[in-house]
Amino acid sequence: MRKQMGRLMAGATVAAVVAGVASYSQQRAEAFFSAPVNVSVTANVASNCVMTAGSVAFGAYDPLVTHAATNLDQTGSVAVACVKGTVANVGLGNGANYSSGRRMSNGTDFLSYELYTTAGRTTVWDTTNRVGYTAASKSSTNLTIYGRVPSNQDVSAGSYTDTVVAQAEF
Repeated sequence: MRKQMGRLMAGATVAAVVAGVASYSQQRAEAFFSAPVNVSVTANVASNCVMTAGSVAFGAYDPLVTHAATNLDQTGSVAVACVKGTVANVGLGNGANYSSGRRMSNGTDFLSYELYTTAGRTTVWDTTNRVGYTAASKSSTNLTIYGRVPSNQDVSAGSYTDTVVAQAEF
């Protein structure tokens, strides 16, 4: 009887252990499946613009014949690319040789010129009168610069240059 009792107790112990393991496994499995939660994912895109240097090449200026009474007009451009939706204002500096107006230099000689916002050449394009730009995409856009060298200037022969800084404010 003792053997039977031992076997019954051993069997009961095994059954209890198996039931406990099953119960623990079930509880443990249920613990891995909690209520769902949302995970927030964020990023910030800042307004930004980049510009590519442009130029206005006036070409030949003839103060004796061709440009004695006629202005020399030419166009150029500066490229601007901004993050989509960015609103920017592009300004042009006065140039390296400014003195009561923009001037190109050839040593100590100067050839006056001006840069404008429109083809009518009525509004000077500078840091006060800027050209507005709203980026429809991140693609680069050329902004046209309307330049003019006034007629009948008394200047020496040679090559004249200036450097104007373009900058976008956004």
